[in-house]
Amino acid sequence: MASFGVRGMSQPLGIKICCCRVFTCINFDFVLSRLGLMKLMQLGLAILCEGLLIKYGVPYADSIGPALTSFLVTTGHCFTTTVLLLISYCFSDKSYGLIRQSLFETLFNAMASCMYFSSASYMGFACVVWLHPQFLVRPGFWAYPAMTATYYMGYAAGLLHAIDAFVAFKHFRGHR
Repeated sequence: MASFGVRGMSQPLGIKICCCRVFTCINFDFVLSRLGLMKLMQLGLAILCEGLLIKYGVPYADSIGPALTSFLVTTGHCFTTTVLLLISYCFSDKSYGLIRQSLFETLFNAMASCMYFSSASYMGFACVVWLHPQFLVRPGFWAYPAMTATYYMGYAAGLLHAIDAFVAFKHFRGHR
């Protein structure tokens, strides 16, 4: 079973307020586990990337080109799937046991890692070739630093998903 606590064991679920417990349907032990924190970091990076892409990248979509679309699709896909996994794991120990031991999580994280690395590389190319020259001549051109930060965070997200894929593969193979 899961290493973060199993329902029905000695650990009560939810949050204790005065003399009662609330939110007993949520497994907070999972959220505070290594895997839960990794999922939260993946979500945080996806949200930051998506926010920067929309605020600073979309107005210059004609300069950035398909690198913007590629990165937007990557963050949207990875964010949505990670949210669904996190919700499933928080509300159901059974989901954690079934999904984590299947090949789905390994394949998703491996694919997410490849997508983040490729879209971050493409965005890095677009930043150097198309945005950096504009940054040098236009005062207040914030698209270049924002997109640079975005592709660095994309590499970090790709690394997190690669680590998660490795851990999921070990779990799939029966090594915990």
